[in-house]
Amino acid sequence: MKRIVLSLAMIAVLGLSFTSCRETKEKTEDAVEEATNAAEEATEDAADAVEDATKDAAEAAEDAVDSATDAANDAVDSVKEGAEDMANDVKDAANDAVDKATEAGQKAMEDAKKAGNDAVDQMKEN
Repeated sequence: MKRIVLSLAMIAVLGLSFTSCRETKEKTEDAVEEATNAAEEATEDAADAVEDATKDAAEAAEDAVDSATDAANDAVDSVKEGAEDMANDVKDAANDAVDKATEAGQKAMEDAKKAGNDAVDQMKEN
């Protein structure tokens, strides 16, 4: 009878251990599946973040190019305006020089005419 009781106890313990192992196995499989799902979600989130960062970087680069283009255009416009102002200043200076030279020439002619008339008058008096 002892053998029968011990055999039944042994079968019960083995049955419980197999059941326990099956539950552990199932729990392990569930944990692995959850970890796999979490890893997939994390990978998708990381891919989305990389995509968003790439788009943001592309937009920032485009904005920088636009800003650089605008700055270059502004610089060209400033140089054009400066060159036009300088050309106008040179033109004005040249016109002033011509006017002064004309005035000086006219004065020289008048002085020469007067000197000639004075010389003629002195000759007449003598």
